[in-house]
Amino acid sequence: MAAHKLIKAIQTELAQWENQELATTLYQYLVQQHFAGKLSAQQVTSLCHTFHLTANQLALQLLPIAACYATTPISQFNVGAIAHGISGAFYFGANQEFCQVAMQQTIHAEQSAISHAWINNESSISAVTVNYTPCGHCRQFMNELNSAEHLFIHLPHSQNNRLQQYLPDSFGPKDLNIRECLFDPHNNHLQIDTSDALAQHALLAANRSHAPYSQSYCGVAILLKDETILTGRYAENAAFNPSLPALQVALNVVRLSGYQEQDIVKVAMVEAAAQMQQKTNAEQLLQAINPTVELRYYVASNAN
Repeated sequence: MAAHKLIKAIQTELAQWENQELATTLYQYLVQQHFAGKLSAQQVTSLCHTFHLTANQLALQLLPIAACYATTPISQFNVGAIAHGISGAFYFGANQEFCQVAMQQTIHAEQSAISHAWINNESSISAVTVNYTPCGHCRQFMNELNSAEHLFIHLPHSQNNRLQQYLPDSFGPKDLNIRECLFDPHNNHLQIDTSDALAQHALLAANRSHAPYSQSYCGVAILLKDETILTGRYAENAAFNPSLPALQVALNVVRLSGYQEQDIVKVAMVEAAAQMQQKTNAEQLLQAINPTVELRYYVASNAN
């Protein structure tokens, strides 16, 4: 169930909107989906039609709501983002911070929104709307997308700018002769020797993870108290450091789905045998956010 703090933040923000009919309709949508931070293509179309908004105008209006999903105990600085799925759906994102672990474990708002769309099986995104100009880290992360050359960045003070305007003379997959980009469909052909249901969900995530540079494929599955299973997959970047680990992707989905870390019951990780491993950092992060949960770890082999 959605955290009371999240609901209160959304209610407070919506109470300030000039168009209270729009605020009420949006709130009803969020209640119906237990405050999951996304809007279906049908909901986006309906809101735009009913309230005479373009998709870009609606996304800009939604930024403060997306920012309500931020968890910022360190910076106290909330950033909201909206990823525009090629299907027409909107996926909220917000910066996510974790105490008692390295700064590198944090998730930027753009990464949050983009990975949210990816884990919901969008095949591409057309734009990212964000309430602050993307930092260099996020510009590099977005350059990994299969839509990077055509991706629009919309800001409150400046819309319809291409990513390449923010990242001139960029370095990306093509510079390393990699044709497979983030969001491209693929199967990594991993297998594990267990029939455990949670592990099998983690395996599916690992097989869809994006790691063309290191082949360090990794997937995570999280079981929640209400029996919901949410997953995350590794999203690697040509510049390495902007890469987003599988557990962070999964925890991001947990928070954007209206849950809290205290709702986590079990966590399974499936990882390919490779020179780079995520197990240790994942254990540290899991210990910091919910020390009662142990990481169930499986090393996968190649099925080919």
